[in-house]
Amino acid sequence: FICSFAGSNMNVMINDISRDLDTTVKGVQTAITLFLLIMAILMIPCSKLTDRWGRKRCFLWGLTLYGAGALLSAVSPNLGVLILGNSVFEGVGTALLIPPVYILATLWFDDMTSRAWAFGVISGLGGIGAAAGPLIGGLITSGISWRAAFVFQALVVATIVLLSRRLEDPLPPDPTRPFDGVGAALSGVGMFFVVFGILQAGSNNVLFAVFLAVGALFLAAFFLYIRRLERKGKEPLLSTGLFRNRTCNLALVTQNIQWLLLMGSSFVVSVYLQEVRGYSAIKTGVIFTAATLGILFSSLA
Repeated sequence: FICSFAGSNMNVMINDISRDLDTTVKGVQTAITLFLLIMAILMIPCSKLTDRWGRKRCFLWGLTLYGAGALLSAVSPNLGVLILGNSVFEGVGTALLIPPVYILATLWFDDMTSRAWAFGVISGLGGIGAAAGPLIGGLITSGISWRAAFVFQALVVATIVLLSRRLEDPLPPDPTRPFDGVGAALSGVGMFFVVFGILQAGSNNVLFAVFLAVGALFLAAFFLYIRRLERKGKEPLLSTGLFRNRTCNLALVTQNIQWLLLMGSSFVVSVYLQEVRGYSAIKTGVIFTAATLGILFSSLA
């Protein structure tokens, strides 16, 4: 919930943050995008590191880093410090703490019915966090300050850390487990160029095309590299066999469409309402209440 909340709640604070930090709407949008980009680049490598370091350890490390980033963002005097706290610290922390959530749920719930229930709750709270982010962020920003929204995140994270002390990792960490550093680098660089290229669309279409092409080349090299590792019997960063599972493919396509619509509309509509229509943070947040309720009911169902 809190990681999805972080990805969307800043959308309603754009005007307040840009005014307070003497920056532009584009600058705040860059901070939001960098958070999502860093999280996306590191998600697969960090999920592999849970085998070496342990799932509970990665979970707690991620929470600690995330909480530190939220506090740093709350006291940031300028955009650079905000990017360090929100985009870097919270982005890396999210990539560390999200994979253990899904891995531990898979290990703890071994029958299909209870596992489906667990993942329904997890996905539902993730969706609610993204949809409720603008509303809660708008309430806090209008009632107190945008800085208080980051303090709210830090308090939630501190509560989770306290409640997580009694968690038990079902599998011991294996420090000898191989880690595919080359694969992590190729996939990370490829994703960076693809996303950074998309950001250039409309403003510099030449860079848009160049970055997309470079990103596609790196991702193609990543795919060929992990295929070669598999043929040699070694463990790659990501198994290509995953994409031969029709159920998995359907789930991946469904979730990608869901997040594209949810995060995309939140990102664009929030800026439009504030910049063009002159809505306050709280009014902008209220607009997204319908999405929150829809995701809540559909996920539980």
